[in-house]
Amino acid sequence: MTEQRVLVVDDEPIVREVLGRYLEREGFEVGTAADGEEAIERFADAPPDLVVLDLMMPKLDGAGVLSWIRRRARTPVIMLTARGEETDRVVGLEMGADDYVTKPFSPREVIARVRAVLRRSEGGGAADGRVRHGDLEIDPWARRATIRGAALDLTPKEFDLLHHFASNPGVVFSRTELLEDLWDFAFDGDPSTVTVHVRRLREKIEDDPSRPVHLVTVWGVGYRFDP
Repeated sequence: MTEQRVLVVDDEPIVREVLGRYLEREGFEVGTAADGEEAIERFADAPPDLVVLDLMMPKLDGAGVLSWIRRRARTPVIMLTARGEETDRVVGLEMGADDYVTKPFSPREVIARVRAVLRRSEGGGAADGRVRHGDLEIDPWARRATIRGAALDLTPKEFDLLHHFASNPGVVFSRTELLEDLWDFAFDGDPSTVTVHVRRLREKIEDDPSRPVHLVTVWGVGYRFDP
């Protein structure tokens, strides 16, 4: 199997070195760039499977690089930012980033997010990025989900959970795996939070939440999405 290639773009040498080492240890091929202009050159020369992209950089910032990528490809992008304000994270997602990590971060967290985003990108997405299953349609770029044309009122985490399930139909996820994929590692990892979110999600997508037919429990293992 061909190694998946990750391009790490950050003006801090220690970030490039540490992330590169961890990614290579996990079996990824790694390329690096120290600024936005170099990132574009490396992307054009050898398009990666995923980009880890710092927001604040010299010459051309991460927003400019992301805009350049989105005009040409749907390559998954995880943004790195030292700024923790919600507005910065929302702007990155609205511009087309698939996920974000706030500095300082755990390399283990970044690896988990890389794997989660790659799994989603390999799931049941259409050419325009939307995920469709019958009456359900999910637009990850607009972060909007509808059933029979009616918009679902989802919290950000509910949307992430629904998109994760719908992008991987038929795959059983344990609560621990869902915590690792969708919650920060700073979070104290109580599996019951997954149970609560699944219950709330069922209330919004199932005709009878007490007898779910789409988001089903696999007893003793976890949950599975059946289209």
